[in-house]
Formats: sequence, structure tokens, C-alpha cells
Amino acid sequence: MFYLASAQDVLDKGQLIAQEFGVDWPFLIAQAVNFVLVAFVIYRFGFKGILSTVKEREKQISDSLKHAEKIKLELEEAEKRRKETLKEASIEAKKTVSGAQEQAKSYVEQQKEDARKQAEEIVAKARLSIELEREQVLNEAKEEISSLVVLTTSKVLQKELNEEEKSRFANAAAEELKISD
Repeated sequence: MFYLASAQDVLDKGQLIAQEFGVDWPFLIAQAVNFVLVAFVIYRFGFKGILSTVKEREKQISDSLKHAEKIKLELEEAEKRRKETLKEASIEAKKTVSGAQEQAKSYVEQQKEDARKQAEEIVAKARLSIELEREQVLNEAKEEISSLVVLTTSKVLQKELNEEEKSRFANAAAEELKISD
């Protein structure tokens, strides 16, 4: 009961306050109905459009963020591919340089070998030339010595030898020299 009495007291106090402030209940209810109607019209024609525009913008922003994330992933993938391509190009360049160095070494070795062979050929030709010249000088010396022997012999014998005798003595002296070599 205490609660009923209290509720009644609150109601009475509410009426006293309403009278004191000059609340006109029919006018207050009419204003409340007008407020609800205006709120409905604003919600229906104003806020609904604004809310749909906001939702559209939120969707666009969400799509843009997804697209930006996709572009970011693609950019990262492209960067990875670029690094791999650079790495492969670097490896290929190193292989090419290494191959070129090997070819250069091979070429230098081949040139050295060719130069050595040419030098050996020149030395062999020089030796052959020297040997031929030596034989020629020896033959000339033998002929000169033969002539001197014949001349000396003829002087010793004090007689004049004819060409046939000179030739025979020269050949004999040449044979003697060949045997003694």
C-alpha cells in the first residue's frame, strides 16, 4: 500500500507541477503528434537519402581500400619479380663475364702456343740455314785448301801441272779432308 500511496503522491505532484508551469495537455499532445509526423517525414525523405548516400560512400571507401590492398599486393609481387629478374640478370651477367674470361684465357693460351710454334719454326729454319751455310763455307774452304795444296805441291815439285792433274790432286785432297772429318 505504501507503494500505491506513493504513486498517487507522485501523480498529484506531477499535476501540480504541470499546473504551475502552465502545461496544456491537448496542445502538448498535438505538438507531440506534429513532432512525430515531422520526424517521420524527415526520416523518410531526408535521412533515408542521406543514409543511403553514406552507405554508398562507405561501400566505395571499402571497395577502394580493397582495391588499394590488391594494388599493394600486386606491387609487392611486381617488386619480388623485379628483384628476381635482377638477380637472374646478375647471375647471367656473371656467367657471361666468366665465359668471356675463359675465352680470353683460351685465346691468350692459343696465341702463346702459336707464338711458341712460330718461334720453334724460326729457330729450326735458322739452324737449317746455319747448317747449310756451314756446309757451304766448309766446301768453299775445302776447295780453297785443295787449291792451296795443289799450288804448294806444284811449287814443291817445281813443275807446272795441267788442269787435269790439278783437278785430280784437288779431288784427292778433298777426299782426304772428308775422311779426316
